[in-house]
Amino acid sequence: MLASVITFLIYVCVLALVIYLILWVLRDVLGLPIPEKVVQILWVIVALIVILWLVQMVLGGGGGLRMPSIR
Repeated sequence: MLASVITFLIYVCVLALVIYLILWVLRDVLGLPIPEKVVQILWVIVALIVILWLVQMVLGGGGGLRMPSIR
């Protein structure tokens, strides 16, 4: 259980870092004007993904993102 919690926290940190770096590159490096509302919506989507991972971990999903198999 402890390993899945640590894995979950690492996933959350990596996901937040990737989103932050993408926004930083788009705004500051490329100079692309991104409205603040778009940034807020993006962070809400990230929060929903994190909640989904947390629910999967609590319900026995192992803490990792599991994609449904297509048959």
